[in-house]
This record gives sequence, structure tokens and C-alpha cells, in this order.
Amino acid sequence: MSALNNVKKTAVADWHRADVVAALHKNGWSLRSLSLQSGFGAGTLKTALDKPYLKAERIIAAAIGLAPEMIWPARYEKRNFTPVLTLVPLSTSSHLKHFVTANG
Repeated sequence: MSALNNVKKTAVADWHRADVVAALHKNGWSLRSLSLQSGFGAGTLKTALDKPYLKAERIIAAAIGLAPEMIWPARYEKRNFTPVLTLVPLSTSSHLKHFVTANG
């Protein structure tokens, strides 16, 4: 089989922390000033650069002028994931049909 046929679909990557900081600076903010303006401690919003922190992500995204899902798509993909259960009717599944008749 060709290697091109086996290419995995790559997930959309979250922004690099330096890109988030640069976008904030372009809009006249530093993480420290945005934290203090939002009523947090000076380094609180910095946490959202490394790990999920919903409230901080929303504040940073608003300061940049984007939705947080645009900056951290992988985080929101996990948050918004809804598993889908596919039911297999008993009459069409030969394996289950055999199990039910053999043990039934």
C-alpha cells in the first residue's frame, strides 16, 4: 500500500504561546496588564497558555478579537466532543445472533 494512502488526518493545532502573546501585544495588551485589568493576579492569565482555563481563555481571546475556539481548537474539540453510540440490531449481527442462540 502506498504511504500516501495511509496519511493520518492531523488535528488542528493550538496557537503557540508566543503567537498568543504577540497577538496580545499587537492589540496593546500584555498578559500582566490584561490579568490586572480583569481583576486577577498579575500572572493568572499566563496559566491559560499552558493548560486549559476556560475563563482566562475567554478573556485572552476577547482581547485579541477572536473566539477562543480559534486560538485553542484542540481544547475546544475535546470539550465539545459528544460520543455517538451506534446501535446494531440483534437480527443483523451474526456474532450476537450466534451468542444469543447458543447461550439462550
